[in-house]
Amino acid sequence: MRIIGIDPGLTRCGVGIVTAGAGRRVEFSHVEVLGSPAGASLPARLHQIGSGIRRLLDGERPDGIALERVFAQQNVASVMGVAQISGVVMYLAEERGIPVALYTPNEVKSQVTGYGSADKAQVTTMVTRLLGLAAPPKPADAADALALAITHAWHLGRGGSADRQSAAAAPAAETPAQRAWREAEAKVGRRRSGPRA
Repeated sequence: MRIIGIDPGLTRCGVGIVTAGAGRRVEFSHVEVLGSPAGASLPARLHQIGSGIRRLLDGERPDGIALERVFAQQNVASVMGVAQISGVVMYLAEERGIPVALYTPNEVKSQVTGYGSADKAQVTTMVTRLLGLAAPPKPADAADALALAITHAWHLGRGGSADRQSAAAAPAAETPAQRAWREAEAKVGRRRSGPRA
């Protein structure tokens, strides 16, 4: 099974591809970081990264996509960029019938390193070891994308569905980050559905 992990971002968007074998065996296939210039218009930046993602989806024909779930940060501009690229990924995936699974950064760290608060260096070290790479994937966005792909490969290897249920559908299994995200989504939904002036 071929899995693409995507670490979304407007300036740098990591894309890592692994092939999942029996048990927890994963093999490296490809990694790259798509980018767009900060000085370009937002539509141009979305188009540039979206074109790269389209190329990879059509060329690699993955069985599933693992995408980092947007989570609350201090930097609103960064969150917006991640959310916008995530929307592009989901659109392209749905257009091709490819299931998308969402994972929080803590879920990925827990799976790959065994420690939910691991730093980027620890994630990179484990990704390098798990995939038997001669050198660590750089920049960190590349390692993060491969970590997402590994996490989803292992999720499927345990009998999980290719299209994970949303946190709202399974509140008992939520992580604190997922619960915070669901509550934030609910607040936004209430705000949008309120009376219009």
